[in-house]
Amino acid sequence: MNLEVFFIDSFTNKVFGGNPAGVIFHSDPIDETVMQAIAAENNLSETAFINTQNDNQIRFFTPELEVDLCGHATLASAFVFFNYLDKSHDQITFSSKRGQLIADRTEKGIKLTLPKDNPEPFAEIDLFSNMLGCKALEVYRGIDDFMVLVESENDVKDMKPDFSEISKLDSRGLIVTADGLDVDFVSRWFGPQTGVDEDPVTGSAHTLLAPYWGKKLGKNTMNAKQLSKRGGFLICEVKDEAVEITGQAKLYLRGSIEL
Repeated sequence: MNLEVFFIDSFTNKVFGGNPAGVIFHSDPIDETVMQAIAAENNLSETAFINTQNDNQIRFFTPELEVDLCGHATLASAFVFFNYLDKSHDQITFSSKRGQLIADRTEKGIKLTLPKDNPEPFAEIDLFSNMLGCKALEVYRGIDDFMVLVESENDVKDMKPDFSEISKLDSRGLIVTADGLDVDFVSRWFGPQTGVDEDPVTGSAHTLLAPYWGKKLGKNTMNAKQLSKRGGFLICEVKDEAVEITGQAKLYLRGSIEL
């Protein structure tokens, strides 16, 4: 079997920025054990597999396990489709374990329409202060992640979390967030339990972040930054049942996998 593979940097306008994702469109079935082995070999935070013969079914694998939703790999997959597979289309719909994921090509970048996540207050605040080494002001839980509000952008940027403690959480990962200095809000995302200590830019986390900050700031449209070493920029718009997340992407690698 020969598979074409793309490595795409998502939520950035330059190579070596944003969050890299592997993308593989395929028409023949691939066993999930092979998908997981490829994702481990790629050693990126996510590799997306899109079955073009099955309603563009998209599956996401970290180096260690499959997850239900990944924003940056969805953006990377849409970027590959629009630029290398079918330049005549400006929209693609993927079917995922979270339902339909819609991507549109726009003047500002690729707009993803992802299912909205609603933050629920969580009482055990001190637990998170200890694992982050920083005072947690508020804690919420979403479908996948915990989300912790801290005092400032500098607290987010300078944070040195205890990954061994975070890995014990019953969640996909942990988001930390604060007001931004030159954007509406900033964040970082930690997920050692998925094999990724820190994700460079986490699109799916913004399906939880955007509804929270939208309500807090009284805004529907917001600019956001993820303050990882690579960094990333996102435009978020909160709808009734969805969050629209817009970002840019760049091709880093195009090649083939021989199996």
